Amino acid sequence: MKSVLADTGPLYALVDPDDQLHDRATSEAARLSEQGLILVVAFPTLLEGQSLILKRLGTSVACRWLGELTAGAGLLNPERDDYLAAAHRLRRFADQPITLCDAVVAVLAEQLYLSVWTFDHHFDVMGVAVWR
Repeated sequence: MKSVLADTGPLYALVDPDDQLHDRATSEAARLSEQGLILVVAFPTLLEGQSLILKRLGTSVACRWLGELTAGAGLLNPERDDYLAAAHRLRRFADQPITLCDAVVAVLAEQLYLSVWTFDHHFDVMGVAVWR
């Protein structure tokens, strides 16, 4: 089966009905499922998403989201060299406000030949394949 590496934006938008991209995230999640694609989440994305949901939507929503996501998605743990490659990538794009989390996802996507499910244009800037 083919997989898609998830960024935090769509994962957050799925859980927050008030997010401006909620409908898009819901529609795209349905398309991912229809296409038989497995959602893969890197641990930095999991950490970033849980923190964002906890702060904006509260403990119960964060716990439910974490439980559902960890039960249904493949989880990917970056290694030391992935973080170092991501830090190098950030230096190459020093004029862009790209997070270390996004740079790690970009590195993993390229290593594993995966597209990234994202709403963030920085993946296009970094030249990463984006699932659309």
